[in-house]
Amino acid sequence: MTAVMISTMVLCFALTVSVAVSIGLASIFGIQASNANMLISVKEMFSSINKFPLAAIPFFILAGNLMETGGISRRLVEFAKSIVGGVQGGLPMTCVLTCMIFAAVSGSSVATTFAIGAILIPALIKHGYPTAYAAALQATSAELGVIIPPSIPLILYGVSAEVSIGELFIAGFGPGLLIGCALMLFVHLYCRWKGWGKQDGDGRLSFGKATWQAGWALLMPVIILGGIYGGIFTPTEASAVAVFYALVVGVVIYREIKLADLYVILRKSVMSSAVIMFIIANAGLFAFLITRAGVPDAIGHWLQAVLQSPALFLLGVNAALFIIGMFIETSAAIIVLAPILAPVAVHFGIDPVHFGLVMVVNLALGMITPPFGVNLFAACTVAKISLDRIIPYLLPFVFVILACLMVITYVPQLSLSLRDLVYAK
Repeated sequence: MTAVMISTMVLCFALTVSVAVSIGLASIFGIQASNANMLISVKEMFSSINKFPLAAIPFFILAGNLMETGGISRRLVEFAKSIVGGVQGGLPMTCVLTCMIFAAVSGSSVATTFAIGAILIPALIKHGYPTAYAAALQATSAELGVIIPPSIPLILYGVSAEVSIGELFIAGFGPGLLIGCALMLFVHLYCRWKGWGKQDGDGRLSFGKATWQAGWALLMPVIILGGIYGGIFTPTEASAVAVFYALVVGVVIYREIKLADLYVILRKSVMSSAVIMFIIANAGLFAFLITRAGVPDAIGHWLQAVLQSPALFLLGVNAALFIIGMFIETSAAIIVLAPILAPVAVHFGIDPVHFGLVMVVNLALGMITPPFGVNLFAACTVAKISLDRIIPYLLPFVFVILACLMVITYVPQLSLSLRDLVYAK
């Protein structure tokens, strides 16, 4: 059964069949090869998505789309520019900082790419930055959307590996801030070397005025994250609060969302949510079948025999995930691999929360690496350029993220210190 499933999935990938359909077909052929009842497929696919924490996914996607249309993202850009926009390279630094703030609500890197990229990519081009550089920067900065909480991939890991989503969320702050600060430092030094961005401060609002204009937008992550860690509501309930808040601010306060816009926003959100849920359903069936076949145990025993130490295990997992992330969508990879790898990590004495951050940060790299990087396609769509043009500018960003990944991997206190402080045993 396992051989049939793997070979079917590889063949479908080679024929450029979508990831969700490839996993689903592989599962169906696996059931047929084992002469099992086909009703298993329906039962397991339903069970995979019949989980309360997964309700947060469509709500956070809807909240991100409401923020984009309701003027929240534009005000966040002006606020970030008032902080870092006055130095050389301030506009690229504004892009990174805005994505960090926007990520604290949307939970989606693709939503961040479209919402912030629609504003900052044209602004970067207007200030003399190459179009390809602007697209590469936006795609990379938006990766923070799946690291800084709330994060859809962290929710998926928590559900798949049976780890506290609240602990994962608070553990994501350290890695997210590390990557954000590293990117801002890099773009500042890179712009000084290239001689770009000497006029980035033109048209910048004062900090006080920008803060006043963005006050309601800045209050959003405070309410969402404060509510989660204050014990007022769960991460799933927080996603519904985010939708309500974004709707009230966009319709009543900023008055930039009209009644006619709601249909477009809801339709886009439903389409995005359906794609993710379809992947989760098929990946859940696939994970059930390979678990039933004993594949996770076999892989676990093999890894324990070959990789004798936690350090080697983490290095091997990072190398494998980096390659996997290039070809498999992040959500599907987490759902399939987390139940396999998390127990092995625990065997090596690695905290499952720390391991979850390592997995998510690594697989998030797949969003900015060809051939299937979804952030790249989104950024190229906004910038209206082909994918091949941004590769030379993208490589330095990938190396910066890889360096941060090594720090996150081998300095677990970066992820766990805040978690241990808040969730004291």
